[in-house]
Amino acid sequence: MKASRLRRYMNFWPPFLFSGIRITRFSDDFRHVRVELRQRWYNRNYVGTHFGGSLFAMTDPFWMIMVLRRLGSDYLVWDQAADIRFVKPGRGTVAVEFDLDEAVLDEIRAAAAGGEKVLRWFEMDVRDGAGDVVARVRKQVYVRRKRRSPEADAAKA
Repeated sequence: MKASRLRRYMNFWPPFLFSGIRITRFSDDFRHVRVELRQRWYNRNYVGTHFGGSLFAMTDPFWMIMVLRRLGSDYLVWDQAADIRFVKPGRGTVAVEFDLDEAVLDEIRAAAAGGEKVLRWFEMDVRDGAGDVVARVRKQVYVRRKRRSPEADAAKA
């Protein structure tokens, strides 16, 4: 699926749609994503700032999707762990950007070359309109080369 189509589908995915999360950019090569969350009456918490669950949700699937799409079908990729630190109250429109460097992918490929699992942490900041950090998020992605059966290896040869 092309990145532009995936972006459209994800913008209508209920967890994003009903919390006000919007993907504004998903590069064709799956190496850059920008996500925004506008503050609305339905995504505010008790004290009138962004609900922490929405701040976390806006960061959730992207590293896994980006790594999976860049590495290809020879790899298993899934989210392993996550951590969020709230730095200051979020108000107005907040945004987060994801940039996946080819050097990181090369490191993952090298570490997984022998069939070992690789656990890679990615960090990102959710920022408000003034550029101030609202939350710091870390996501750990699990990567491993798929195991091939001897029959599949023989068929490939």
